Amino acid sequence: MGTVTIGVSIAVPEPHGSELQQLRAGFGDAAAHGIPTHVTLLPPTEIDEAALPAVEAHLAEVAAAGRAFPMRLSGTGTFRPLSPVVFVQVVAGAEACTLLQQQVRDPAGPAARELQFPYHPHVTVAHGIDEAAMDRAFEELAGYEAEWPCTGFALYEQGADGVWRKLREFPFGGSVVPPQAGRVERGSVPTR
Repeated sequence: MGTVTIGVSIAVPEPHGSELQQLRAGFGDAAAHGIPTHVTLLPPTEIDEAALPAVEAHLAEVAAAGRAFPMRLSGTGTFRPLSPVVFVQVVAGAEACTLLQQQVRDPAGPAARELQFPYHPHVTVAHGIDEAAMDRAFEELAGYEAEWPCTGFALYEQGADGVWRKLREFPFGGSVVPPQAGRVERGSVPTR
């Protein structure tokens, strides 16, 4: 057996995921169609393929102890000049994401790893493209809003073609938190 590159993330659900992926591609990010829209919990990590069952068992334990929480995206941010990234901000659910990623990367667990930068939950909308396109992404999505109840996370593997594919979903063991009453998602029509 060889090695595999895995990642763990919270998928941005439809219609928001496809919308942000199309916008990312429109800004000129060539990797957009190979990366499902997400909030990272474990960045790309190379592991021995034989360790995959242990990683899955660990993630199942983390998810079983978890509870659903509200996620809300609003506005943009950037890691420039440190890293060539423009992102949509996680404004609700950030603390839960931070706790989850610590549990996923538990130093005693099979997915332990150090991070290159301090953890900051976000949804990348432009990465490694020219500065003018990064500026356009930052400005055009400044008013972006989306929200949903986060009910779990997933394990992904990066293929030899660079495309990330979902291996398995891990739903939380706790009950689902309903969306906040009176809030309207971008593009939706309020009902009574």
